Amino acid sequence: MIDLTTSYLGLRLRSPLVASASPLSKKVETVRRMEEAGAAAVVLYSLFEEQILHESHALDHYLNRSAESYAEALSYYPDLPHYNLEPDRYLEHLRRCKEAVQIPVIGSLNGVSLGHWVEYASLIEQAGADALELNLYYLPTDPSLVGVELEEVYITLVRDVRAQVRIPLAVKLSPFFSALPNMARRLAAAGADGLVLFNRFYQPDIDLERLEVVPTVHLSRSEDLLLPLRWIAILSGQTRADFALTGGVHSAPDVLKAMMVGARVAMLASELLAHGVGRLGAIERDLRAWMEANEYVSIAQMQGSMSQRAVSDPAAFERAHYMRALNSFDMRLP
Repeated sequence: MIDLTTSYLGLRLRSPLVASASPLSKKVETVRRMEEAGAAAVVLYSLFEEQILHESHALDHYLNRSAESYAEALSYYPDLPHYNLEPDRYLEHLRRCKEAVQIPVIGSLNGVSLGHWVEYASLIEQAGADALELNLYYLPTDPSLVGVELEEVYITLVRDVRAQVRIPLAVKLSPFFSALPNMARRLAAAGADGLVLFNRFYQPDIDLERLEVVPTVHLSRSEDLLLPLRWIAILSGQTRADFALTGGVHSAPDVLKAMMVGARVAMLASELLAHGVGRLGAIERDLRAWMEANEYVSIAQMQGSMSQRAVSDPAAFERAHYMRALNSFDMRLP
């Protein structure tokens, strides 16, 4: 009997398939359908910092400065008049989702400044969330701001939220750190139970006809898996935190690779947005088939088996493999 169970943030999950934050979780019925299709947990669509500030009549500062959109945003900034999950409604939506499903429901806060984050982290816990994901992102445009100062803001935020809530806490990060292993270790020491790698930021484009800055929305591809795959392989053996891989998970092979480098769960959204939540069931069937064919009896058996510490050639995940990869390409040239 194939055992797909895994543990993430102290939560016992029926499989490593977790629906990441996306518009799919804006409807309770769709959350229920994801559970029925095989999702082991659901991360709710993010509550954005801008929305919390909007409730305090402080949004103008943010709308009048340049910034990039967040990973789950579908426009350059959240379209607040039409965005149907304002802070209070977000909490009510969370309660309704918890009542509708048996799987864990993870709340999500997206932003970086302290502001009302600590307060809303507590409110999300009170609304029944099984865990909280802090989706950290800030675009530093001030040339006087040094990296260590911004990193300290992140650490302080995680430490303050950790002091306020008892539910498990995950931190969703971008790959844009000069010393990611150190940052990962500091976040874990500040109270992060898990790290989600990586956030995807939609970059603005230029409309040459209208001469306007416009949002771009591109769903992930399996090729996007390579970046988080590499870093989880490196970090999983040296950081005391559960890892979730997100970005590029579209198939059973993607999930298997995530498990082998040391992730506890594989989070997916683009595949479900593109092909429907029924893909969860198909991916689970493919997982079971591959494991049976390759004589694996459990997910736990393979987790970390291809991490940097476990493979025979650890340098494959580091710079030493760069030259080998380029040389292999040169050999294919005419």
